[in-house]
Amino acid sequence: MRISSIWYSFRQGIKNIKRNLLFSLASIGTIVSCLFLFGVFYVVVVNFRSAMRSLENSISISVFFEEDADIELLSAQIRTREEVDTFDYISAEEAWIKYSNDTYDNPEEARAAFGDDNPLAKSASFSITLKDVSKQAEFVRFLEGLTGVRKVKSSQFTADTISSLNLFVGYASIGIILILLLVSIFLISNTVTIGITVRKEEIKIMKLIGATNFFVRAPFIVEGVVIGLIGSAIPLILVYYAYDAVLNYVVGRLNLVTKLFEFVAIGDIFKFLIPVTLAIGVGIGFLGSIFTTKRHLKV
Repeated sequence: MRISSIWYSFRQGIKNIKRNLLFSLASIGTIVSCLFLFGVFYVVVVNFRSAMRSLENSISISVFFEEDADIELLSAQIRTREEVDTFDYISAEEAWIKYSNDTYDNPEEARAAFGDDNPLAKSASFSITLKDVSKQAEFVRFLEGLTGVRKVKSSQFTADTISSLNLFVGYASIGIILILLLVSIFLISNTVTIGITVRKEEIKIMKLIGATNFFVRAPFIVEGVVIGLIGSAIPLILVYYAYDAVLNYVVGRLNLVTKLFEFVAIGDIFKFLIPVTLAIGVGIGFLGSIFTTKRHLKV
């Protein structure tokens, strides 16, 4: 395709946007709304998953063993499993220190009162966290079947709840994204259809004098892509400043929230969100134009 033809297609595409300004603005507005919701949804999901990962890391399995158990053998059998994320041995002394620190107002005085008599003398254990908490029930059954294991403590309800939430968020994300994409493509398709209707006679003449299908379609593709590009750039700006404002507000006024929950850095979010949002916007415009022109551009 020659440079002059490319320039013609670009100019005609821009003219189409101006000629159908009301519908073009409606399409841009719809894409902005859809991709803004997508951006907000993505920010919420990313922070939710970050919180879930932090919670998963706090869910540990405690393994207590018999006095005559071969601790080194048990350790080797457990820590080599691919499900294991972290593995720590907690001695009876460490268990007593932690318990007294968590329980007594003056833990040092409490430990001094007991002297050398450790009330948790039989509480040495392994503390284990898993890479995927959804596999906790199966892993606990494995632990309970090991020779020398006396007791296994786990938070199965919490693990099941986290797994269910992650699964729900995953399905909800796919459903919402598909709905937003379909609505946007439908609006772009309508805008391009109107442009084709307005220029129907001109297009017929172009086809009759030998214009190729691509030459006729190119301006409408440019129209759709430009609308998609504008519609994807605006929500990125809106989401960026909205998230930045939320972070500044929370950090400045809600210190308790920041202690309980660490927000994902704005840079980490937008290094993914920018290219994906732009690609979705341009893709919506391109696909909407392609499908519409194939359906309507027949002489």
